[in-house]
Amino acid sequence: MLSDLLQLGAFVFPCAFQPGRNETVEWFRQDALLYRFDRNSSKESFNPDQLAERASISPQQISDGNATLILRRSDPKDRGTYRCHVQTSGGRHKAKVILKVEAPIRGLFVEQSRLSGYEEIKCSVQDVFPPPRVTWATEPPTFEDLRPVTRMHAKPSGLYSVDSRLRKLKSQPDLIYICKMMSSYGASTWTTSLREREITGTEGRDMTIRCLAPTYLSNPTLYWTFSTNDKSTLILSYDSRSGHSFSLPSWVNHVELDAYKAAFGDGSLRLMDPKHSEHSGSYICEFSVGQSKHIERNQVTIDEPHGKRSLSEKPSYWWILGVVAAVLVLALAGLLAFVKLRRRVKKPRNHPEEETELNRVKDGEPAQ
Repeated sequence: MLSDLLQLGAFVFPCAFQPGRNETVEWFRQDALLYRFDRNSSKESFNPDQLAERASISPQQISDGNATLILRRSDPKDRGTYRCHVQTSGGRHKAKVILKVEAPIRGLFVEQSRLSGYEEIKCSVQDVFPPPRVTWATEPPTFEDLRPVTRMHAKPSGLYSVDSRLRKLKSQPDLIYICKMMSSYGASTWTTSLREREITGTEGRDMTIRCLAPTYLSNPTLYWTFSTNDKSTLILSYDSRSGHSFSLPSWVNHVELDAYKAAFGDGSLRLMDPKHSEHSGSYICEFSVGQSKHIERNQVTIDEPHGKRSLSEKPSYWWILGVVAAVLVLALAGLLAFVKLRRRVKKPRNHPEEETELNRVKDGEPAQ
């Protein structure tokens, strides 16, 4: 008995026996007859409802004791137990093959999205079989519950697309989110993690764009990519095994990597003399080794110096004219109020006693 894992493609079901005469060969899948060959009648037949036009056996090789069945263009529906029965003049022979079909994971795709008013990390894979087991973790670990939502969609071909989403934790904004997918047969495990940041710098002033490999990666290869206006450019790479690094010539004077630190998982990039128009964009750091990958996306904005603002960005001075006009109005109002007050003070006012003496004189009374 053989037990084999088939990655979609072609597969060989071996069936060897001691050669004899008057051979009769039959192949079964579960209990259904797939193929029959009778030497006496020199006839062979395939069950059209099973593997028609995708399976073949060489009658010439049967005489040599080889009844191997070849299956082409396999798909997930082909999995199961296959049995070979051979009857010759010398006796009987049986063979059994248990076939497990797999469309393996070729790579995970991870991204951050903003839906329904909150941020989430999406981890997905396409065209796999059987559907993998999905787990999530963070680095550093958190005590909060991670509640991912995972959806598995079966296509007409029998293959699956898998989409797993995890809401970001607001209380810890700088976490690494780790998505792991393991095939149901345990043949392979893929791990991808993501962290995103927004950074602001000043034109002409050196800055550091951080990128640290998580602990599950050992001796990874490092890639730095710069993206803007839907165009991506590999600007720097580093191989920790060979210690070799490469920088794009046009970026040599603007990026610097500490190779010693990079060997220990610190791939932080030194951005030197950055320019607003040339160096604002997305800087993507990627650590990868085997089937594991870590990505850090840094959205970097390089501000222009204050003295280089464009005419459209120059501050308006109309408010100064407004303040001056308001001061003049207040001064004029104060001056008018002062003039009115002075006029009131200058008006003659007679004392009551003086008015009485005056009246007596007018009446002919002698003044006392």
